[in-house]
Amino acid sequence: MRIEISRKREFKDQLFEQFARIGKSLSNGRRLEILELLAQGHHSVEEVARKVELSVANASQHLQVLRKSNLVSVKREGLYAHYSLAGNDVLQLWISMRQLGEKHLADIRQLVESYLSSREQLEPISCEELLKRLNEKSVFMLDVRPFEEYEAGHIPGARSIPLAELTARLREIPKKREVVAYCRGPYCVFADSAVSILTSKGYRAARLEEGFPEWKIRGLAVETGSDSRAIRARR
Repeated sequence: MRIEISRKREFKDQLFEQFARIGKSLSNGRRLEILELLAQGHHSVEEVARKVELSVANASQHLQVLRKSNLVSVKREGLYAHYSLAGNDVLQLWISMRQLGEKHLADIRQLVESYLSSREQLEPISCEELLKRLNEKSVFMLDVRPFEEYEAGHIPGARSIPLAELTARLREIPKKREVVAYCRGPYCVFADSAVSILTSKGYRAARLEEGFPEWKIRGLAVETGSDSRAIRARR
């Protein structure tokens, strides 16, 4: 009996320690930011370092920690290693963590309300409402993330105009249709800035309440690659 109890204790100790590996991998703010970035598509170490403002060495260390817990995967192409989320379940884990924090941590709510206070004046559209309007063909979809993230995956029919190029490319956006801009997620302000620019120029514009990853995790249709208009615009 004592041997059986001892084996059961050993089993549980080892099992829960393995689960704790995931928690340890997620116990760093920069690594969570990297997961959110990789939810947009695969990135090289250099791209991750640039977009989350880390040295290449530090970005590589964080990616290795995430890889050891099998939260990210890597594909090597020549001299470059491209990292991506290991699966949609990792994306769901991050979204669940985010929602849990928003619900139970007042500090998160205060930070979001303080930093995104100007957002209250911008009309948000849910994924469900956007899907309805897309079926009615009543909106013009605008993806304002960096072009490589658009190529990795985007909402079908969306036009890629990165935020930095928006003012110079307004002629590509029809004024007769409502514009819905989206970006990386609820904490990304690219779409907020795009809506502000568009409304100041006389467009009817709104932002997607969440972002591309939330659209994707719902199992809604996704396209990859570029359309000819996006390619021509970048030449």
